[in-house]
Amino acid sequence: MTHIAELIPTLVPAPPTVVAVDGVSVGYDDKVICRDVSIEVAQGSFTAIIGPNACGKSTLLRAIARLLPVGAGSVLLNGKDLSEIRTRTVAQQLGLLPQTSLAPEGITVTDLVSRGRYPHQRMFDRWSSQDEAAVSEALTATGTLPLAGRLVDELSGGQRQRVWLAMVLAQQTPILLLDEPTTFLDIAHQYSLLELCERLRVEHGRTIVVVLHDLNQAARYADQLVMMKDGVVEAAGCPSEVITAERVEAVYGLRSQVIPDPETGSPLVIPRAGDCVV
Repeated sequence: MTHIAELIPTLVPAPPTVVAVDGVSVGYDDKVICRDVSIEVAQGSFTAIIGPNACGKSTLLRAIARLLPVGAGSVLLNGKDLSEIRTRTVAQQLGLLPQTSLAPEGITVTDLVSRGRYPHQRMFDRWSSQDEAAVSEALTATGTLPLAGRLVDELSGGQRQRVWLAMVLAQQTPILLLDEPTTFLDIAHQYSLLELCERLRVEHGRTIVVVLHDLNQAARYADQLVMMKDGVVEAAGCPSEVITAERVEAVYGLRSQVIPDPETGSPLVIPRAGDCVV
């Protein structure tokens, strides 16, 4: 006889929230850029923040990374107020790839990537085999191992971007915050980077929060989209809920068709020729 419990689907508990943004307003000096923003990021998820230029995407990410103090509301990291957590602890949990980064003059690729290990080292710690392995894995994952001995100054923009990503990966944080990581990359390396993020999520349980401009890339890789306009969240949810032709026109001023991606089934935005309303 079949037991009744066998007929009831097993309930899979929802993953815990690792980052919670609760009613946050944040900006620069006296200018508020983001207003009353609330989002939740689940452990092991891939969240893409999207929206037109100057809508507050990067400002929100900087607030999550504790690079900007919030004027109202709070950012919680694993349930604790981010402002009350020690800097070293935050650096061991959150790895940030900013939009623009400046490397010290004359530094090699290996030396720069090695700096990602600083949050794990104390003042008199020696360089360990674990540090060495982390740097090697990061260089290999980003395809920058052949560049290891070169000066960062000598690299192309795309190569430098991958080296900075390698430094963030060497930090080995469970949460990765990436601000427009595909900037300067050709299309093949753009998709390679996003595939790498997806592997880190699936195979290593990393939580990914990324700012992207390309709606189709965001819809293909993210399981949660946060669409912003003028500093507020217009919509948040799975790609099929957020990416609609009506919302793309309202937020971006772009008339389009939204069809299923033939490769993945995710929403695919196809602009109408000569029909931009900006």
